Amino acid sequence: MFPVQDTVPRRKTPFVTWTLILLNSLVFLYEISLTPQQLELFIRTFGVVPWRFTSGLWLEHPEILLTLITNMFLHGGWAHIIGNMWYLWIFGDNVEDRFGAGRYLLFYLTTGIAASVLHIVFNPTSTIPAVGASGAISGVLGAYFVLFPHARIIAVVPVFFWPFFFELPAYFYLGIWFIGQFFSGTFSLLLPDTGGGVAWWAHIGGFVAGLAIARMAKKRLLYRPLYPDEYVPIRNLYRV
Repeated sequence: MFPVQDTVPRRKTPFVTWTLILLNSLVFLYEISLTPQQLELFIRTFGVVPWRFTSGLWLEHPEILLTLITNMFLHGGWAHIIGNMWYLWIFGDNVEDRFGAGRYLLFYLTTGIAASVLHIVFNPTSTIPAVGASGAISGVLGAYFVLFPHARIIAVVPVFFWPFFFELPAYFYLGIWFIGQFFSGTFSLLLPDTGGGVAWWAHIGGFVAGLAIARMAKKRLLYRPLYPDEYVPIRNLYRV
């Protein structure tokens, strides 16, 4: 299932979400301008390498701590960045609307760091750099799960090369997404060579962190819903 659109109207322009998408895109354009050798050095310098933390190397080189943030703006290919930015585009604006720009940016970075920390915990001896915004974006999904559970997600599934569109409640779509991440992460622990290069536990850590922060902050967030149930029914958006 791939999300196409949600049904939550935003009240304000999501400047932080748009800026994050722009920064990620600019960094990726810089990445593809590098030679293979330069790119490898760039990724190893600014990506999260678990061994650097568990070995205590970061105590000698505190700048390594910055990779907990810089890794969020690096990506490993076109599919990687397009998928991440698409999810951020769909879900980020509403979470930013609810948190406010400043708190949303802090939230985004915090969940991204939490995602990297859990990745380090489950891969303590790995010398492979982990990169990508998916940990922080998973945090956005966790917050969306708490703040807009009854929104509707329009998703698409290709059936014999023909796109099939349908709608699901946000809590169901994101719940299925999280279960998939959890089982994939567990499977990768049992059979490490089948992980496919995906940091599943970073996704899980980001989602759980986003869910927890949103639950704690929900009652304190200033918010006036445009509609009583906080979303526009799909029938009011499309008529086919």
